[in-house]
Amino acid sequence: MIVDNALYRDGERVDLGCEPGDLTAVRGSVSEPHDFTWVGLFDPTSEELARVAELYGLHELAVEDALSAHQRPKVERYGDSLFIVLKTLWYVDEQDAVETGEISLFVGPGFIVSVRHGDGASLTDARHRLEASSQVLVHGPSAVVYAVCDDVVDRYEEVANSLQEDVDEVEESVFSDGRTNDSARIYVLKRELAEMRRAVLPLREPMNRFAAGTVGGVHRDAGPYFRDVADHLARVADTIDTLDSLLSTAFDAHIAQISIQQNDDMRRISAAVGLVAAPTLVAGVYGMNFDHMPELHWMFGYPWALGLMLLSSLTVFVISKRSGWL
Repeated sequence: MIVDNALYRDGERVDLGCEPGDLTAVRGSVSEPHDFTWVGLFDPTSEELARVAELYGLHELAVEDALSAHQRPKVERYGDSLFIVLKTLWYVDEQDAVETGEISLFVGPGFIVSVRHGDGASLTDARHRLEASSQVLVHGPSAVVYAVCDDVVDRYEEVANSLQEDVDEVEESVFSDGRTNDSARIYVLKRELAEMRRAVLPLREPMNRFAAGTVGGVHRDAGPYFRDVADHLARVADTIDTLDSLLSTAFDAHIAQISIQQNDDMRRISAAVGLVAAPTLVAGVYGMNFDHMPELHWMFGYPWALGLMLLSSLTVFVISKRSGWL
């Protein structure tokens, strides 16, 4: 569906009194040299996107990519227009899951078309913030590219902060005194970090190019804004690497904890066996029924055997306790 469709002039939105679906009327209202239109679509049908493509002369290959919504982050040039793909992220804490969406941007002379897929990638707030900042909006379509990239990267930071909290919980659980089973959660978090890395890392090079002003179609004066986005993106990338390293360390520590616990269990089992084996040996000797055995016909022979069993068990217990086996 077409979410919004507006004309901008001199850093301000022009109220044309048109419905968002009236593409021709908005496009036909462009009259000043720096006017531009911004068409926003959400999960469009092929017919809706075809209408927009025909009106704005979008390349058919880029349109196909925007419709399929399974692209990696990239920037491609088709004639005098740019095609930009961004992956959007949001975090579902109950499932330790990073969900992904996609935004495709068609940037050309006097227009920008945004195609959004996924529930967690609304651009309404970004549009409102941009419309409230005329000094940024005067940069034309480049300002929209910045606003969208800035909004997407801000969401990356939110996801990274949520993952940081979960990694802290895993570390606390691994090094707790209780027995825990953290390997499954560590695997899930590392998998979600990999998903996040696939969205973040390919975007760093295009953002640096935008910041340097070397991409035609993106105004050089917008470079400082993109430098801020690139800085935030680099910070998110560093956080991903740090969290991945912490999870690997936590997993190694978890395995070591399991090994230590198993050794403790074996020592306790060995000590328990010793407690039973010593009196069993005495009982076995006195249960062989030979006539000529020490103290066999002694009146106190039975208490003597029981006392010997108790003494042997006590000896094993003291030795095991001192060595930390019990």
